Amino acid sequence: MEETRLVETRAKGVYWDGERLLTRNSNPGHRVYGERLFAFEGVEYREWSPSRSKLGAYLRLGGLRSPFKEDSRVLYLGAASGTTASHVADIARNGTVYCVEISPRSFRDLVKVCEGRRNMVPILGDATKPQDFHFLVEKVDIVYQDIAQKNQAAIFAKAMRSFDSGSGMLSLKARSEDVTREPREIFEAARSQLAREGFKVLDVLDLEPFEKDHAMIVVGV
Repeated sequence: MEETRLVETRAKGVYWDGERLLTRNSNPGHRVYGERLFAFEGVEYREWSPSRSKLGAYLRLGGLRSPFKEDSRVLYLGAASGTTASHVADIARNGTVYCVEISPRSFRDLVKVCEGRRNMVPILGDATKPQDFHFLVEKVDIVYQDIAQKNQAAIFAKAMRSFDSGSGMLSLKARSEDVTREPREIFEAARSQLAREGFKVLDVLDLEPFEKDHAMIVVGV
């Protein structure tokens, strides 16, 4: 494990050592996706790769609207194998991250990650049907969505309302919506749709060069 010096960024629980983003490892000694580990003043931190995480890319590109706090209750839709969700759990170390994933293969990997982090709860479920797992999740502060299918903004809005969330982040995949349209047109359409549905759009950031044809949309109520 390497030694480093770091400062906290404007995003709570996210640190910068002059070259890379890091989060405080909530499962010391363990990696999730081969990331490097660093020590600072006796505490272990994990490198957060922006090329492996849309949220990491958003923050690395200067996104300033991260809603996560130490005690946040988060509903994470599309948690996959837990790469980004594990960093969210590092930040919300005194909160809870409900990790919803539909793929049984990815879910098996997700469960292994959750076993080492007491604040991560794995849920095998369909993000489009929040009623199916509503009984497993308490009221949340934040909805974070990262799924690859059509109608992403509508699915996100439904989850925000279903769980009475005050903040949300939508990782929007343009090519999953329509491969024939320009990504920027799709980003703007999603922004407009969320605004029409009563959400306050706080930020829309293209994730190039880390993620092609993706944008992060941050909303409040």
